[in-house]
Amino acid sequence: MGWWRRLNGRTWWSLRLICLVSFCVIGHAAFAAKTKKPVPDLGPTMRFVVVRSNAPGCEPTCPEWISAEGTIEAGTPALLKRTLKALRGRKLPVVVDSPGGHVEAALALGRLIRKNKLDIAVGKTRFTGCQPDAKDCKENDGKGARYFGNPYANGAICNSACPLMLAGGIRRVVGQWAYLGVHQITTTYIRTKLQYRTTYRVVRGKKKIIDKKIVSRKNAGSYKTYEMSKAVEKRLAAYLKQMGVGLGVLETMKNTPASGIQQLAPYDMLQTKLVTSLDSLDLLTTPTICRATPVPANCREIPANRDAKPADVPMAEAKPDVPPSGETVPPKQEAEMRFALVRGSNPLCNPDCPEWISAEGKITAGTPDRLRQLLDTVGGRRLPVVISSPGGDVLGALAAGRLIREQKLDVAVARTDFVDCDPGAVGCIARDGVHAGLDGIHAGLTIDSGSECDAACAIMVAGGVRRLVGPSARLSVQSLGQARQVEAYLDDMAIGRDLFTAILRNSVRHQLEPDTMLKLGLTTGRQSVDELTGATICRSVPKPDNCRVTPSANAEAAMPPKL
Repeated sequence: MGWWRRLNGRTWWSLRLICLVSFCVIGHAAFAAKTKKPVPDLGPTMRFVVVRSNAPGCEPTCPEWISAEGTIEAGTPALLKRTLKALRGRKLPVVVDSPGGHVEAALALGRLIRKNKLDIAVGKTRFTGCQPDAKDCKENDGKGARYFGNPYANGAICNSACPLMLAGGIRRVVGQWAYLGVHQITTTYIRTKLQYRTTYRVVRGKKKIIDKKIVSRKNAGSYKTYEMSKAVEKRLAAYLKQMGVGLGVLETMKNTPASGIQQLAPYDMLQTKLVTSLDSLDLLTTPTICRATPVPANCREIPANRDAKPADVPMAEAKPDVPPSGETVPPKQEAEMRFALVRGSNPLCNPDCPEWISAEGKITAGTPDRLRQLLDTVGGRRLPVVISSPGGDVLGALAAGRLIREQKLDVAVARTDFVDCDPGAVGCIARDGVHAGLDGIHAGLTIDSGSECDAACAIMVAGGVRRLVGPSARLSVQSLGQARQVEAYLDDMAIGRDLFTAILRNSVRHQLEPDTMLKLGLTTGRQSVDELTGATICRSVPKPDNCRVTPSANAEAAMPPKL
């Protein structure tokens, strides 16, 4: 269809509604799954949540972080941008756990993290109270934050596209129990059948297109390639160079089949500068970082006597207390470890109740001597040691641990709730001993919750024959001095070298998960302190060594009268 028309002395011809059919091939780069079959569901899309530490004793100044968990999708960068906007400039570290996903989105996430000068660590968050997927949760109202939790690295992953996101961090932390892996990129090409309507004119025998519109679009199939194109390789190389990461990461990606995953060894991660530290995520999130000077940007104070503020409202950095004189208040001094003999006060156990040695406080050089003095008073009975300690002197812990093993004692991490009075209190006197050689014994109960065993305390625990840390107790390791002595000690205790490695590589305190402690050989079972001090243990056969019947009044009456 057309017509002739003369205009200004020129002749032109226009043909309308001419349909041209062509194929358009669109490339989409993504990291493949572990199979060449259709890509499986990698789980929910990554979500970002601001979390405040729920660690005991950290209030009023606690660390906060951004929990990033899930698959990276095309819209994920927009979600992070929204979260950062709500924080109004506060710099919180990102704690990420992701199987990977969309490459371009991962690059955008990395650039966004670098632009905002954020740190990043591989880890998960265990939420307490309100969960991220809960609607209208009011459990944490008035507490200053919507979400509370504790970060942990055990089993956390950052695979496929996730390492590209990780590369954007200023500090990039992957601890011993987290996993970071890469593999080849999969590019998916999608064939689309397009139908056009083209309008053009002919001037002096040549066609000139006036308009071109798509009038229909149909899917014509797709195919994948597992070879990295030069264009993609060039783009990834430029990105890694911009982030200060070596190209060895790219080579490992190219050489690892898309059907598998290459977990990067710690040495390789450091050599390629993909990570800046082999510390655990505790480097960024443990409560003790808030005691440093200057206070890290992700520490926020919520005064107990003020109305709580939302988690996304920026607040001034916490400062140490300053008295009117202007002199900084010295940090609180931990009391030295004291030992006390305790008898279970649960009514269910009378008259045959368990007894134990309570060990609470900071380990010092004099700790082994005080423990030996107490052991000398119990006539060779094997009483378990129930310990709660922030750590302290390494050599003191080594000597105390050897003494515990020499006496074949069991150890459990827990604190003792004294019924009569706290042995550390002024004027507290234990009731009279009930058997020869015992000067006095307290009444009490053992409790997991709120107990701690940090740094050198873990060394002391390692001396136990049975070593128990309940689910509510907390045990942390940290790099210590006297490395040779610690290594030799753990060998003598028949504990594998992995525990020594864990201690050596954590410059800040790193809390161990129950499964990890068992795997490292630090604990001998999953039981809590109740296995050693529970009210009913004295009914078992054979009866534990720390069970003892209290002499009754009738027994006293049956004794010969004194002259």
